[in-house]
Amino acid sequence: MTDAAKDRTMTEPRKERRGFASMSPEKQREIASKGGRAAHQKGTAHEWTSEEARSAGRKGGQISRGGRGRLAEDLDMPSAATGSADVLSE
Repeated sequence: MTDAAKDRTMTEPRKERRGFASMSPEKQREIASKGGRAAHQKGTAHEWTSEEARSAGRKGGQISRGGRGRLAEDLDMPSAATGSADVLSE
């Protein structure tokens, strides 16, 4: 490697993609699928219970709403925790 090439590699960020990133999406899916099948055959694959799936979906929803944790419609509804339900029953 020449001095100019060494200088270029030290100052310029790496541009080529490596590993999975260098593969086509089809190739990535093929490899990931093989890994998933192998894990299931081995018995080490995680299988979600309905409660785990519900919890993960709830967390994802909170993140996608910018961490607000609830929908705008939920904010307008009275809650027993805040005592607002008593106002409705009068």
